[in-house]
Amino acid sequence: MLSRRTLLTRAAASAALAGAFIALRIRPSFADPLLDRAVAFVKTTGNQLVGVINGNLPPAEKRKELTRIIESAVDVNGVAQFCLGRFWRTATSKEQREYTELFHAVLVNNITAKLGEYQGVKFSVGRVQDRDGQAVVTTTVDRPNNPTTDVEWIISEASGSPKIIDVVAEGTSLRLTQRSDYAAYLTRNNNSVQALIDAMRQQIAQNG
Repeated sequence: MLSRRTLLTRAAASAALAGAFIALRIRPSFADPLLDRAVAFVKTTGNQLVGVINGNLPPAEKRKELTRIIESAVDVNGVAQFCLGRFWRTATSKEQREYTELFHAVLVNNITAKLGEYQGVKFSVGRVQDRDGQAVVTTTVDRPNNPTTDVEWIISEASGSPKIIDVVAEGTSLRLTQRSDYAAYLTRNNNSVQALIDAMRQQIAQNG
């Protein structure tokens, strides 16, 4: 089985947080347009997600809308390739395609499963900085009956528009954690990307 400590689960929780905020406080101006765009992007994405999370759509329609927002806001293909690490180069084109498709599906499944846990959360923006050409938006998450959590959203414009490429929760990079988990899983399974694909497909079947 795949490790429970996966990017897909953690990123799902963090993405749900992004959509569930009630109060978003943003500093009025920044000298760097990259940072301005990153903060505006986080706000817009959050407003879209909160509308779905707290709306009255049937589950199937809610899932459809969440999928649309995720595909628009997250560089899912880039994150998927990063998480597979060196095994991306050894995978066949068919395995790359299947793995990436499953990565999308598992991400959506996990976000859908986590929505109810983040009702009433408050999300505020603090420091925003440029780190190696990427915008790092530092936020504070307040969830009812839970400790306050610091979360950094890593935003890249490499694709031409702002995209979420990582979430750092309490100092832990979710995509680096997932990359490590996948590498460990593959090592235990003779470096077989197909074994990982089969495990992901099983996960979707169990949670779908």
